[in-house]
Amino acid sequence: MTGRPRVDIESVFRLTELADYIIPFTIRAVCDLGVADHLTEGPRTVQDLAAATGSHAPSLHRALRALASKGIFTETAPGLFDLTPRAQPLRSDHPVSLRDAYPLLIPDVEAWARFDHSIRTGEAAFDQVYGEDYWSYMAANPEDSAAFDASQQAATRLELRTSLPAYDWKAFKTLVDVGGGNGAFLGGILARFPSLHGTIFDLPHVVAGAPKRLAEYAVTERCACVGGSFLTDPVPAGADAYLLKRILYGWDDERAVVLLRAVATAMRPDSRLLILEPVVRPGNHFDVGKLYDLLLLCMVGGGARTEEHICELLERAGLRLERTVPTMMFPILEVVRCA
Repeated sequence: MTGRPRVDIESVFRLTELADYIIPFTIRAVCDLGVADHLTEGPRTVQDLAAATGSHAPSLHRALRALASKGIFTETAPGLFDLTPRAQPLRSDHPVSLRDAYPLLIPDVEAWARFDHSIRTGEAAFDQVYGEDYWSYMAANPEDSAAFDASQQAATRLELRTSLPAYDWKAFKTLVDVGGGNGAFLGGILARFPSLHGTIFDLPHVVAGAPKRLAEYAVTERCACVGGSFLTDPVPAGADAYLLKRILYGWDDERAVVLLRAVATAMRPDSRLLILEPVVRPGNHFDVGKLYDLLLLCMVGGGARTEEHICELLERAGLRLERTVPTMMFPILEVVRCA
C-alpha cells in the first residue's frame, strides 16, 4: 500500500507568505498616515497615534499588531507601540527614509490587478486599464505624479549612498543627467563634489520641479535645467559625462536605441556615458533586477535587461561598454563612443 506523499508544510507556509498582499498594503497605508513619524520620541498608545494621524484607533491597532508580527513596530504593552529597527526607515527624517517609497497609488494597484494581461500578451497592464501609457497619465494627473516623484526620490537616496563612494565622480567637470527628473540625484552629486557643474534634461513639466530640489542642495548656481524630449529635441552637447539613471529600462529596444543615439550625438569623443539601472543576471538566485523587470512589464511595457542585451543596444547606437562598476544597489555601466 502506497503511503501519502510527504507534505513540505514549511514551503506551503512560505509560499503563502510570499503570495499574500496584506502586509505590503498595510505597510503602504501606515506610510501614507505617517505613523512612524509620531514614534520618534518613544512609545505611544494607539489612541494617541490615531489622534495624531486622523485614523480610527481600533483599526490602526489591528494594522500595527499585524505589522509587529513581522518585526515592523512592536507592541511593548497592550495598545502601546514603538519603533523597531525594521520600522525606523519609515520615518520621514531617516537618512534613507522609505516612507514615500511605498505610496498607495490607485493607478498602480489597478494595473497590478490586471498583470495577467501583461503575462499573456507582453503588453503593459497599465495601458490596458487606463487606455494610455503611464507617462501620459502622470503628466495629466499632478497629484499622482507628485506621489510617484516622491517614491523615486526615496529610491534616489539609496542610490546616492551606494553610488557616490563607488565611482570617481570628481573626475568630471560637467555632467548631464538625461531624464534627471526633479534633480534629486544630480543635486546630491553636485553637493558632494563642489567642482562639478550639471545639467538636468527632462520633459518640461518634470524639470519644472527641479529648481526647488536643487535649492535644497544649495547647488542652483551650478546646475542648469533644460526641458525637452530625447525623441524630438537634442540632448545638451559637449559635457564630460552623461547619466542615464533608471531610464533605459523603461523603453523598448527601438526607442532605447533612439535614446542612446541621441546621447551619443551629444557626447564628445572622450565623453563618458554612465548607465545606472538594474541588470538581470542569469541563474536562480535572487536579483533585484528580476523584480524591476516585472514592475516595468506591468506599468510601461519596458524591462530590465542582461548586460549582453544592453551591449547589443549600445553597439547599434555606436557605443560600447568600457567597464562595469558594482555598487551595493545597481551597477554603473561606463560607456564610451566607438572609435
